[in-house]
Amino acid sequence: MAEKPMTHAEGVAKVAELVKGVRICMLTTIDVDGKLHSRPMATQETDFDGDLWFLTRDDSPKVSEIRHESEVNLAYADAKSSKFISISGVAYVLKERGKIKELWNPMYKAWFPDGEDDPRITVIHVRAKEAEYWEASSSALVRGMKYVLAAVTRGSVEVGENRKVTLER
Repeated sequence: MAEKPMTHAEGVAKVAELVKGVRICMLTTIDVDGKLHSRPMATQETDFDGDLWFLTRDDSPKVSEIRHESEVNLAYADAKSSKFISISGVAYVLKERGKIKELWNPMYKAWFPDGEDDPRITVIHVRAKEAEYWEASSSALVRGMKYVLAAVTRGSVEVGENRKVTLER
């Protein structure tokens, strides 16, 4: 039986639940030669409503890559709880001092020694278009037992949920 499609609000809520607490993601951009380039980024601690926010330096390669091609992917992984999320969307580069102040965390002084007023700080805003997630439904021990049982009985194993979610309106 096919799963009932999630509403927009349900999809946003599910992705928000999965992303919450996963501090680092991999941001993938496309360079001028069409090659994919990924790097770790710290997700800002804001409630996910379809938008994700990052602070970076205005002279970083990712900024010029986004200006060249705005389609990006964000990959989140929390191996401890067996949840994995891939979010594709459109990225925007912003120089909004108010947003920088809103997102600022003293930890960022490691990258921006002049603090939140550092003129090199730029905001990357990702508007999510769609996501796909994988989430385990049980503990690692139970999943392991299911794998063994499936191998012995030559059966299949159901250990969680995998769904695609449309996030753009």
